[in-house]
Amino acid sequence: MALEMRKICEKCNNPLQNEGEAYICVYECTFCHNCTEEMDAVCPNCGGELVKRPRPPKK
Repeated sequence: MALEMRKICEKCNNPLQNEGEAYICVYECTFCHNCTEEMDAVCPNCGGELVKRPRPPKK
């Protein structure tokens, strides 16, 4: 099963690029770098750890 590559930060609504830096929890809640730092890398929805989202393979 592939990750859902969400295109906006769930907190600030800033756009996220597929190849750009983004952070996700186990439920794929997705946040930008700045919001992740503000939240101390803890998902506000589930309380899980936010980790760097893997980038898709280069074509």
